[in-house]
Formats: sequence, C-alpha cells, structure tokens
Amino acid sequence: MANDTPGAGKAAIIIGAGDATGGAVARRFARAGYTACVCRRNGDQLAPLVADIEAEGGTARAFGVDARDEAQVEAFFRTVEDDVGPVEVMVFNIGANVNFPITETTSRVYRKVWEMAAFAGFLTGREAARYMTPRGQGTIIFTGATASMRGGKGFAAFSGAKFALRALAQSMARELGPKGIHVAHSVIDGAIDTAWIRENFPDRAALDEEGGILKPDDIAETYWQIHRQPRTAWTHEIDLRPWIESW
Repeated sequence: MANDTPGAGKAAIIIGAGDATGGAVARRFARAGYTACVCRRNGDQLAPLVADIEAEGGTARAFGVDARDEAQVEAFFRTVEDDVGPVEVMVFNIGANVNFPITETTSRVYRKVWEMAAFAGFLTGREAARYMTPRGQGTIIFTGATASMRGGKGFAAFSGAKFALRALAQSMARELGPKGIHVAHSVIDGAIDTAWIRENFPDRAALDEEGGILKPDDIAETYWQIHRQPRTAWTHEIDLRPWIESW
C-alpha cells in the first residue's frame, strides 16, 4: 500500500467481521490503506479473512474479543490505539438474528440477543467515541436491519435489540456530530448473499442472477462512501435493499 492512501497509518475496526458484510467492509477499508482490525469472539476464525486482505496487498490484524465484555472491549481499543494506529473508523456489524414465537422466547434468548446486538454496540461505540472525540474526527457505522424499523412476527428479541441499536445511533449522532464524529446507521432490508442463505433459502439465493439479493461488497462500498462524505452533507441513516425487494 502506498503511504499517500487515505487511511495510511490509521485503523479501521470492524466488530463482527464474518464471512459476508463484515469481511467485505474490512477488505474495502484495507484497500484504502487502513489497517483493518477485525474482531469476533473466536479470533482463530479470522485467519482466512486476514490472509485474503494481505494477498490483496492490504494490512489486517485479527482480534478475539467478546464485544459484550466491557473489560475486553476497553483493552481491545487500547491495544489498537497503542500498537496499530489511531482509530478513525469503527463499524459495528454483529447480527444476532433469531426467530421464535413469543411464548417460546426464553429470557436467556432475549437477553443474549440484546447483549450481542445492542449492549455490545453501546460498549464499542462508546470506546470509539472516547478516542475519536479528542481528535475531532472519525466515523462510526452501526449495521441495522429491517427489524430496526418494525417488529415482525417471531422477531421480538431481534427487533427489540435492533430498535435499541438504532436509538443508540441516533443519540450518539446528535451528541457527537457537532464534535466532528460522523455516526451513521444502515438499514439492511433484504437477504444478503451468504453461504447460509444459499444453503437454507435456495430460491432467494437464485435471485442473484438478476441482482435481487444484497452483495456484501456493495454494502461495503456504501460504508466507504459514508465515511468519505464531506461534513457539509453527512448521512445519518440509509436503507439498502435489492431493486426487487418489496417494502
């Protein structure tokens, strides 16, 4: 990577860097010169993603972090700041999508989904803000879902968590925007092209031939464009869906 690339010497943290959207976001920011600091609970699962980024000429660091644990999150951000570079971008991309009838939704399930999709967003968003605010710049993006906007049948736990994450994003945007921090929330409204979708919903996956399913790389490109927006015209919320998606 050339040193004149936009992210040279800086870190982009991706919380929930899986095989689809999170991985695509990490690759996109690495192509722009950022060190992609990819994170999930089992850090060993990140080896293929790191290898892909390095094969493309980028730089990546893998971290095994439980984003629901305050001490781990705090230590993770300190390590990135001390050993990698200033955190200029933080993308929170933990999903936690589950579907249960309300009478079969246990307190354990509800609490776990909230911890993963909402509480972890608060912890990581707060830490990002703590480092970005003194510098007066940075981008924080939270990945939302259709459930961020409406509670569907069987999605009490998921919708509750995603509604909370959206409220967090709005509150942070209003507080941090005047301090130079761009906070955005994306509503991903549709199926994403993943192995899980292809295996479990082949009819939906077949729509790929006509551009009817969300591509992780296209989501990642939108996130990059959000980060690059001039502060005279910031987006807070954006919805992304395939052209044939009913809404």
